[in-house]
Amino acid sequence: MASAARAVAASPQTTSRPLRAWQQAALEKYEQASPKDFLVTATPGAGKTTFALTLASRLLQRREVARVVVVCPTDHLRLQWAEAADRLGIVLDPNLTNAVGPVRAGTQGYVTTYAQVAGKPMLHAARSTAVKTLVVLDEVHHAGDGLSWGEAIEEAYGFAARRLCLTGTPFRTKPDERIPFVRYEEDGFEGDLGGEVGLVSRADYTYGYKEALADNVVRPVVFAAYTGTSRWRNSAGEVVAASLSEAGTRSVEMQAWRTALDPKGQWVPHVIAAMDDRITHLRENGMPDAAGLVLASDQDDARDYAKIVRRVTGKAPELILSDDPKASKKIERFATGSARIAVCVRMISEGVDVPRAAVLAWMTSYRTPLFFAQAVGRVVRARAAHESATVFLPAVRPLLSLAASMEEQRNHVMPPPKTVQGDELDLEPLPPKEREVDGVKQFEALEADARFAHVLHGGTAHTGAGSGAVVVAAEDEDFLGIPGLLTAEQTAELLAKRDDELRLRIAQRQHEDTGELPIVEDHPDEDDAGRSWRDAAELRREINRLVSRVSAKTSTPHAVVHTELRKSVPGPPSASASVDVLRARRERLRTML
Repeated sequence: MASAARAVAASPQTTSRPLRAWQQAALEKYEQASPKDFLVTATPGAGKTTFALTLASRLLQRREVARVVVVCPTDHLRLQWAEAADRLGIVLDPNLTNAVGPVRAGTQGYVTTYAQVAGKPMLHAARSTAVKTLVVLDEVHHAGDGLSWGEAIEEAYGFAARRLCLTGTPFRTKPDERIPFVRYEEDGFEGDLGGEVGLVSRADYTYGYKEALADNVVRPVVFAAYTGTSRWRNSAGEVVAASLSEAGTRSVEMQAWRTALDPKGQWVPHVIAAMDDRITHLRENGMPDAAGLVLASDQDDARDYAKIVRRVTGKAPELILSDDPKASKKIERFATGSARIAVCVRMISEGVDVPRAAVLAWMTSYRTPLFFAQAVGRVVRARAAHESATVFLPAVRPLLSLAASMEEQRNHVMPPPKTVQGDELDLEPLPPKEREVDGVKQFEALEADARFAHVLHGGTAHTGAGSGAVVVAAEDEDFLGIPGLLTAEQTAELLAKRDDELRLRIAQRQHEDTGELPIVEDHPDEDDAGRSWRDAAELRREINRLVSRVSAKTSTPHAVVHTELRKSVPGPPSASASVDVLRARRERLRTML
């Protein structure tokens, strides 16, 4: 098997590209200590996957481990990890289910999800202790998403030979759940606990956004904030109006924000038009494949936003929803294609690699530091020194605060356990849509307009107001004044000047017959030659088809054909058989027809 041969012969230094300085430094620190547990905190886009797989390759080469298991948050990331591993000569199976016991022969391990481990932790414990295993826990903060997940991870991998924990966001919102395999130290904790002693996690290696920016590993990012007046009707039938950026109370601000995100208003179309304008500018000035992401709160909003994108830009976006069986294929197609915009809920919020995405429209109600950092991380992955990223967001205090503090280094602060009333969501949404009580609507969004407010960079608001604008310091000119692109102040000037033009464009589109989104035909499947885990999946499907044909021809039950097949070509069941065994069984079936 070609992939397996590559894995055996691979040199510890073999990677698809030279290691970055931080990756090499982290590897040297790991190898000096050779620890059982190692936690790496690296900003999104820094290259945690390459670091982890390079370490895995070295440990496999030295026979310090014989198997690699990667645990990640989503099914799409399983494919992404498997493909990245394949490029380094490591064969990891992303299709292994809990219904299959042994790890398939010819592989060096597999990729699974936190949910799958929680389903059968003892099965994964057996797999990780059968041989010396390196367990990579990607975005390990997910092990704290619920007591059941944390307990399952600890049960499954408590006796593994080595564990590598990775995270790009070293903090959580749930105060009563420790993350397994993370080292904590006592520390003072200011805030809601009134100075009580808390627990702070300690990473073994940390690589923050500031360091990554200085190394040109991530793109510089500016935040374009849009205000506007929202109008809604409350449960008493009163019409309330408030500005996004000048709402007096938190409650009013939340309702104004919620109204702005309503697809029936004008705030969303206006910001999408501004986003599209920015993509056009990037494509004309050094990023010919630049793309944007629209993050929605739920699937209904995502579908409506997709229609707005089609109406405003004249082009259908890629609509990526978690319940779509083709979601992973759509992400891959968007990442490598030429489409301008993708609309999604959470499918591209964490870990998913779309290097050409450089613009983000924040049209979701989620506002936790964890989600914010992960989502912004999707558009900051650098490919060349001349690229930059822009995030469009509502001019509300919670988001502006997160944007202003993005460059701060954060510790994973863990206050002492306390009783929590009800479930605390990892994502903090706006108030839910209330049901009608006795036929009376509790809330009804009426309308919302949009106006450019300012560009936020380095905690400073650049309004683009001509001579009255904030002067950009010399160091900021070096930071963002890249040839062919805009400084923060110039971006503000552009957005401010285009406001009226964008409004006219949207008004014209409103009068056009929009119809439904056109059907975008799927691309033909790629040639997967050499990718053993994909070969195995296709071979299993082909064997099942051939068994059906043999069964019909000989009037023999399917189960009997399978049994005879295993006698003719010995080995484990097809679900865990190697590619070589599957190919032999396929040829045997062909001779029976």
